[in-house]
Amino acid sequence: MVHTMILKEEIAQLHIIPANVDRTNYWKEEMAYAVRLGNEFKGKTTITFETSEGSRTVETTVWSLTDKYIVLKSGTTIPMNSITEVHF
Repeated sequence: MVHTMILKEEIAQLHIIPANVDRTNYWKEEMAYAVRLGNEFKGKTTITFETSEGSRTVETTVWSLTDKYIVLKSGTTIPMNSITEVHF
C-alpha cells in the first residue's frame, strides 16, 4: 500500500479519521517505546495514520502520550485510533 509522506507541520491541516481497526491499546505499548526513543535518544518514529484524504505517513519525534493521543515534538497530536502502522 502506498502512503503519502508529509511533514509534521502539515498534520494540523488534515482531517484525521479513525482507522478501520482501532488498535489503541496496542499502540499505547508501542508509543511508550517511541516516547522513550524520542526523549532519551532524540530518535524519530515513522507513523502512518488515516485521514479523509487517505493514509499519510510522518517521520517525527514522539514527545508524550495520553490515553487517546500521541503528542509530537511540535505539540501536534494524532489520535491513536487513527494509527495504522508504526516503525522505529
